[in-house]
Amino acid sequence: MGMARKPRIEFEGALYHVITRGNQRQPIFKAIGDYQRYLAILEDYKSKYDFLLYAYVLMKNHVHLLMETKQVPLSKILQGINQRYTMYFNRRYGTVGHIFQGRYKAMLCEKDSYLLSLVKYIHLNPVRAEIAKTPETYPWSSHRFYIGQSRGEGIVDSESILKMFGDDRRKALRAYRDYMEAKETLRREDVYAAVDQRIVGDEEFVEEVKTRTGRSDLHGRRKYLYSLPEIAKAVEELSGVSLEYLRGKGRGETLGRGRGLISLAAKEYGYKGREVAEYLFKDPSVITRYAEEGNRWRDEIEMVHAKLLENRAKNKKQA
Repeated sequence: MGMARKPRIEFEGALYHVITRGNQRQPIFKAIGDYQRYLAILEDYKSKYDFLLYAYVLMKNHVHLLMETKQVPLSKILQGINQRYTMYFNRRYGTVGHIFQGRYKAMLCEKDSYLLSLVKYIHLNPVRAEIAKTPETYPWSSHRFYIGQSRGEGIVDSESILKMFGDDRRKALRAYRDYMEAKETLRREDVYAAVDQRIVGDEEFVEEVKTRTGRSDLHGRRKYLYSLPEIAKAVEELSGVSLEYLRGKGRGETLGRGRGLISLAAKEYGYKGREVAEYLFKDPSVITRYAEEGNRWRDEIEMVHAKLLENRAKNKKQA
């Protein structure tokens, strides 16, 4: 039995990084006309549902979109775009059924921290995939609207992004180009470091989303937000047992609880059992057993998360 799907997090003004993949990684674009048709459909739905589109890139077997919704929820927008393109594709190539993989991935992103970085990440996708030397040479991304290669804005809301580089348009364009040529600071793991696989942002942002949506089920943490030594230190401080003892061969309830808390907190921050096992000098099967017993220590794990937050704030003040 598969895990239940988590409901989408949707509210007006939400910024999403959407990734739609071809079924079993099959190509969804086979000819120039396919790319053009997808963009025409995207434009049609943009005028119909009035969302903001900051960036896009169409790759052979997947699409990245960076969009901000207004009144119409993301699920309705994407359902319309994907259905219409699927009908076109099946008609053109004489195929039947779904061309897109099950469910698209949509990560709700913290706008202030991630907007510019995500525009850059999306525009550099063809360069990272080694199918273009520079973003300018790839025709199926919104980068060309930003640098004035295509007349007008087309379907992209590039003006509000360019304004972040300055009010003088020519200077802003130059600053944007410099930004694109500078070393990329956002790594792939940062882009996909989603809380609960759904939110890219810090814990304050998660709390804000909870307030806006009235959703209390967002318990996930941002992937790798804290290092394993930070997690171990928080558990040491709460349990009074040193990491040296936790890594040792000793047994007993206190040691078991300490190891369990490190394992479970680390799991919530996206660490794999193998990584935690290596860190604690334990067999991976032991870490798996702790993970299965998670509910026993639910309250204490919340205390670990609170301690991590407190230690991070303390270190920031001292820095």
